[in-house]
Amino acid sequence: MSTPVLDSFGWGPFFAEAFVPYHNEGLVPGRVTREHRGLFRVQAEEGELVAELAGRLRHEARGRADLPAVGDWVALRKPAQGLRATIQAVLPRRSRFARKAAGDELDAQVAAANVDTVFLVTGLDRDYNLRRIERYLVLAWESGARPVVLLNKADLSADADDARREVEAVAPGAPVHVISAREGRGVEQLAPYLQPRQTIALLGSSGAGKSTLLNRLAGVEQQATREVRASDSRGRHTTTHRQIFVLPSGALMVDTPGMRELQLWEAEGGLHVTFDDVEGLAAACRFTDCAHTGEPGCAVRAALDEGRLDPARFASYVKLRDERTRVAQEQDKRARSDANRKVRSIHRLARRHNPRE
Repeated sequence: MSTPVLDSFGWGPFFAEAFVPYHNEGLVPGRVTREHRGLFRVQAEEGELVAELAGRLRHEARGRADLPAVGDWVALRKPAQGLRATIQAVLPRRSRFARKAAGDELDAQVAAANVDTVFLVTGLDRDYNLRRIERYLVLAWESGARPVVLLNKADLSADADDARREVEAVAPGAPVHVISAREGRGVEQLAPYLQPRQTIALLGSSGAGKSTLLNRLAGVEQQATREVRASDSRGRHTTTHRQIFVLPSGALMVDTPGMRELQLWEAEGGLHVTFDDVEGLAAACRFTDCAHTGEPGCAVRAALDEGRLDPARFASYVKLRDERTRVAQEQDKRARSDANRKVRSIHRLARRHNPRE
């Protein structure tokens, strides 16, 4: 199923093939453009619909990640007169930017789905932090989308070029652009990413200038903006929900609330790409299980001692690697617990239907 409206929102063969079984059930496809308080705005062929989750989908979801996120393609049952549409299923995702849910909850939160490019926005004021950029890069590479680092607020920095070189050193494979969204400086560099049907997610901390950039690219004020605090360059959450906006170029942009807590969820591949220099050195260590704490023949320790590896970058790598290991262990523990619970449930059912004589 392909129509001009669906195509303009990124529909293609990947989703069309996955939708075939739902088409046979009389459902229609749509893309989630906004989620707020459990209700969804979904762009379908006939226009924008308000939708809610079908009870079965909510019941069968193993966690938040199984529920629709902004950018998802879903199978909808059209609304009856005066009622809302219902989301019956979420189609497979081509990419997803996911983080661990805030707090102690062991669950994934999907910030955006089916994204082609991730704009990682950081301000060249007190928001600038290399270690936070590395963390965003790990999750961006893991998502399956292409990360692009935007160093915003060039109008507030006298050392923008130095910052660009610093970021390029820790962001292998990711383009880095210096811009001023407020003044429009450097924004023309983003044109190659803003092609029709391409989906771009804006990610960054509160006050980094994501909404200002969206307004600049849209040519109108799509999102309200507020001044950041001068003391720490922190902004209030001007964006309170995730939403897709259609730009004049035909590109689709997802604006997201600022993320002050960004814990890893899936990160193995993202770590390899972001820290390929560190892992390349580790591969040259004499022992495959080298902990890089003083073992003989440690290539990482040699690089640190000789100044070829920044100690702060290595410490960042260790922190993120250990964080990912802890989350993976917790995931494995929960998976085993769930499996044991299912086995016990099956045994109880068996005893109930086959009581002993």
